[in-house]
Amino acid sequence: MHAAVVVFPGSNCDRDLAVAFETAGAKVSMVWHKDTKLPDGVDIVGVPGGFSFGDYLRCGAIAANSPICNEVKVHADRGGYAIGICNGFQVLAETGVLPGALLRNAGLKYICKTVGLNVVTSQCVYTEGYSAGGVIDIPIAHHDGNYFADDETIARLQGEDRVAFTYTDNPNGAKSDIAGILSANKRVLGMMPHPERAADPGHGGTDGQALFRALSGILTPA
Repeated sequence: MHAAVVVFPGSNCDRDLAVAFETAGAKVSMVWHKDTKLPDGVDIVGVPGGFSFGDYLRCGAIAANSPICNEVKVHADRGGYAIGICNGFQVLAETGVLPGALLRNAGLKYICKTVGLNVVTSQCVYTEGYSAGGVIDIPIAHHDGNYFADDETIARLQGEDRVAFTYTDNPNGAKSDIAGILSANKRVLGMMPHPERAADPGHGGTDGQALFRALSGILTPA
C-alpha cells in the first residue's frame, strides 16, 4: 500500500499519521499543499489533524482551496481511498468530498481527552477490524468538532450505513452523536477522533491499530 499524507501550514499530526501508516506496512509519501499532483501509485490519501492556516475563516476552508485538494477530490471521485482526521475531516467536508460541516463545539471550549466511540458499522475497510456494536477508546483534540448536517442528510447517512462511529458520551454537540462518516462508496472516512494517537502502546492505548492494519491490502483502481 502506498499512502500519501498531505501537509498544510499548521498541520501538526502529519508525522503521527505517517508513522501509523508505516507501522501498518505502508510506503508513505509526504505531499505539500502547493503540490499539484499526488505521487504515482497512491492507494490512500491521509489528510491529517492540526490547525491548517491557523483555522482562519472556517476550519479547513483555506486548506480546501490548496492546489493539492483538487487532486485529492479527483482521487476520491475515481474511487480512491482517503481518510481525514480532525482538521482533515473539516477539509474533506469543505471540499465537498464528505457531506455536512464541523461547527464550534457546543460548550465553546477546546476539548482534549480520550472518549468512547461506538463502532456503528464494520462494513467498510476502515472498521472491518472491529465488531459492529463494540466500543473503542480514541483521543479527541478539537474546538470545532460539532458535526452538523440537515435531517435529510443524517437520515441518508444512517440509512446507507455510512455512520462509522458515534460518541458514547457526546462531548461537542454533534448531531446524532456522529464522530465519523463515510462517503457513498465507503472508501472515504472522515472522523474527528485521532486513531493515529492510539496506535502504539506508548500512546496509552492501541484501539486505533485495527483501523490502520485493515488498510494494508487496499489498492486504488488505476
